[in-house]
Amino acid sequence: MQIDAIQRTLMFVVCITALAVSNAHAQKQTQEPVLRVVKRPDIAPAALPGPPHPLDPALKLAFNALGRMQNNVHDYTATLVKRERIDGRLGREEHMFVKIRNRKPNGTPLSIYMNFTYPEDVAGREVIWVENRNSNKLVAHDTGLLTGAIRVNLDPDGFMAMRGNKYPIYDAGLENLGVKLIEKAQRDREVGMCEVRFVKSVVDGRNCTMIEVKHPEKKEPYDFHIAKVHIDNELRIPIRYAAYSWPRRPGGNPVLEEEYTYKNVKLNVKLSDEDFNPVSYTHLTLPTKA
Repeated sequence: MQIDAIQRTLMFVVCITALAVSNAHAQKQTQEPVLRVVKRPDIAPAALPGPPHPLDPALKLAFNALGRMQNNVHDYTATLVKRERIDGRLGREEHMFVKIRNRKPNGTPLSIYMNFTYPEDVAGREVIWVENRNSNKLVAHDTGLLTGAIRVNLDPDGFMAMRGNKYPIYDAGLENLGVKLIEKAQRDREVGMCEVRFVKSVVDGRNCTMIEVKHPEKKEPYDFHIAKVHIDNELRIPIRYAAYSWPRRPGGNPVLEEEYTYKNVKLNVKLSDEDFNPVSYTHLTLPTKA
């Protein structure tokens, strides 16, 4: 059925922090139906507590990036490319054009629009979610044979919306990514030592600084072996995140668990309520593949 086809292909992205979830307990935590309240940048301490730690420079960079997002970035558009491992199986790469309006103290709700552009069998499908609107349900729409005729409302934490997705739609976005990066780094800082290195990198033609965090030993509460975060040097925000679990056999390669890349990011494009109005679908002409 057409409705079932829509539901099968709702792929909600989260730009998250080092979240290569490798156990059932971690997966349950990431799917709890609790909307994340993004913290204000003034939570950044003047000095990190305790003795120096290899994560300290990365934490400071993450705090700066989050502060920039919260203080200076109202909204943005981008092409989001994601790949996730779910139930042990690495899914196919998916591309989507996204419009995101950040939550603000003046009452502006977190607002998310997604239009899938690749693979071809999902191209043209759209999803909209606006915090505290439509009973907090997402709206999905298919542009197939019944173009514009089918629209469904789904619980973002429900089985149908979460099927084939690692995280719910309300966890998406660069600001949430920044918060989670900080939460994970603070946790790891308290637990023990890890290996951290800074490397020059290029993502989609943009110069970046790549922060690599490595946990050589697999133990609680670590939920990733290696995490790589690429910070755009000009925009000063993270535009790629990838996490790997430990090799499955001695001498083997790390196993990719999830990867999210934001391409062609355009900040402060003055998105309005109309950009997230389910009645006004297909706001832009989109490429078939980004």
